[in-house]
Amino acid sequence: MKFHPRRTIRALLLPLAAGLALTALPPQSAQAASTLINGGFESGGSGAATPAGWSEYGDTGASYTESGGHGGSYRLSHYSASAYKVETYQYLSGLTNGTYTLTAWVRSSGGQNAAYLALKNCGSPEQRTDLPVSPSGWIRIVTPVEVTGNQCTISVNSDAHAGNWINVDDVTFTSGTTGTTGTSVHGADISSLAKSEAKGGVYRTGSGAAGDALAVLRSSGMNYARLKVWVNPADGYNDKAHVLAMAERVKAQGMKLLVDFHYSDTWADPGAQTKPAAWAGHSYSRLRTDVYNHTYDVLSALKAQGTTADMVQVGNEINGGMLWSEGSTDNWSQLAGLINSGYDAVKAVNSSTLVALHLAKGGDKAGTEWWFDNALAHGVRFDAIGLSYYGYWHGPLADFQTTLDDAASRYGKPVFVAETAYPFRLDSDDPLTNQIDTTGELVPGYPATAAGQARWMNDVASIVEAVPNGRGLGVFYWEATWTAVTGNGWDPADATSGNGWENQALFGYDDRALPSLSWFSHR
Repeated sequence: MKFHPRRTIRALLLPLAAGLALTALPPQSAQAASTLINGGFESGGSGAATPAGWSEYGDTGASYTESGGHGGSYRLSHYSASAYKVETYQYLSGLTNGTYTLTAWVRSSGGQNAAYLALKNCGSPEQRTDLPVSPSGWIRIVTPVEVTGNQCTISVNSDAHAGNWINVDDVTFTSGTTGTTGTSVHGADISSLAKSEAKGGVYRTGSGAAGDALAVLRSSGMNYARLKVWVNPADGYNDKAHVLAMAERVKAQGMKLLVDFHYSDTWADPGAQTKPAAWAGHSYSRLRTDVYNHTYDVLSALKAQGTTADMVQVGNEINGGMLWSEGSTDNWSQLAGLINSGYDAVKAVNSSTLVALHLAKGGDKAGTEWWFDNALAHGVRFDAIGLSYYGYWHGPLADFQTTLDDAASRYGKPVFVAETAYPFRLDSDDPLTNQIDTTGELVPGYPATAAGQARWMNDVASIVEAVPNGRGLGVFYWEATWTAVTGNGWDPADATSGNGWENQALFGYDDRALPSLSWFSHR
């Protein structure tokens, strides 16, 4: 949506309606039916002030149909050259009680006070899904609800500033969950926490009371912790012993555990997959044994202390393979052998532990297909697909959804976001410049504020929730507890190194939990 020339009558009428507030739904429309009418907004064509089957409330001139639909010729749009509040809704009665799912394709300029789809007056608590900011690509969102009073109202809402707009199309309301039951993983990587605490890091509740960071996160709804493990790190943290100790705390909070094997002494990512020093010079055959033994050693110790891993990553962001050069994607047969050694070790400890493979390709459908097509062709075994998706690096949300949906469908595996994050401010809390520190680097529509951070996380979670057939597992935030603490910088070999990520933690510069922790309760 590039622009909207306004009709003269609307331009005259909208100022008269300015200031109308959307309060309780007005009396139900005489158009009430037991099935959704005109969810594709095709009836009436372009320019329909009130789409057939729908009703409007508020600044009604700001709601209309126009050309440019998702699946058909037309769409519902909300727009005005003046600030506006409008609701387009449809009341359904005579429903059979049970679970229903609302699905819609949407686009949004962003910038509104609120723009969301809602299911209300259904006999159960109102359910809302915000429209992600996506000015170009269409995004599918879903909202489940429990109907208990044989009726429900489907509602499209905008509380917007002048020039803000939304498009909605192909709305369906179907009995059952259509495979969508909400995400089960509301997680975060907390690998930095042990070292932070040892170096004097403090964590507080939103009201300022000092407390256990894990307890604060758990109370906000976090239910899954991700811990990386290095083989022999220079600073002694993120090794087997520290993973074991933190796992006890994780499980004591009633959370599940993902163990992320880097198979390195330091960071492993798309730019570096350096073998541990102790494995340097080992033959390929020996490296396969190293992978198996290291994986089995850590996981069996976790199991022995009663903290069995629920999920395991065999490698971290292995776009180009792991344990270079022997495990590079230049040699798929060897990479497959290394991955399968890790898989076998995981299953030898606990057959029900999920094995995930993790790429940093959240917005790259073609690249994800290339990688997993090769993996399957070479007999790689895995249970789930994890993708890193950072919006300021990996492309728009629509590309992310396309990639995620395709991976779930093409490979028949559950998918999840292994890493994502967003800044709540741009300045630094230590001498090191932050990774994201200018407004030009931000995703349009998502400011560097706690509210922007929360909005980003909720919109990412909504896209994972919408993965068809219930294959969207959920989201892990990276890195929730990595605040600026002297001695806990990015380089394990350099105690003076700083932290370029503290503006993307979930605790503020005053050590208090940010309001954005609310995303953990996304349903």
